[in-house]
Amino acid sequence: MTTMEKSVTVDVPVHEVYDQWTQFESFPKFMEGVEEVRQLDDTHLHWKAQIAGVEREWDAEIVDQTPDERITWRATDGARNDGTVSFAPVEGGKCTRVTLRMDFEPEGFAEKAGDMLHIVQSRVGGDLDRFKEFIEHAGTATGGWRGEVKPGDVDRGGLGSMGTTGRQDGGLPPV
Repeated sequence: MTTMEKSVTVDVPVHEVYDQWTQFESFPKFMEGVEEVRQLDDTHLHWKAQIAGVEREWDAEIVDQTPDERITWRATDGARNDGTVSFAPVEGGKCTRVTLRMDFEPEGFAEKAGDMLHIVQSRVGGDLDRFKEFIEHAGTATGGWRGEVKPGDVDRGGLGSMGTTGRQDGGLPPV
């Protein structure tokens, strides 16, 4: 398992940055290789991406989410990865420090070679830079979800709401 951590400071207040990050369907706009992210319910996502030239799909569940602070996830099948993205106000609340910590398990020769060459770490750093550009250019989030998910809330038996307040996506249709 490989662990990486990358950070970026975004010139937008934490509320807007966090709200935009909860719009998972917009990830292909700034994440290299991510072709699609589908929001299945409040805590489950389906990902489709190109990793080291190989098309991969996986499901992930959000296991801890606190508005304006953090989102923690884990893969439930497919590409093995888990991590946390955290948000911290800086410069008197005018800016936000976004920190992504991720553990992943490269599979196959191409992914293992890419890991050894730090290609994934470089890609994640680029993704954070593109996210910064995306939200700074927009100036406001395209939607947001302010519900909370606490460890233990996740329904291990299947999909469904976990006692959260419901996703608010600003009227955007799912991808």
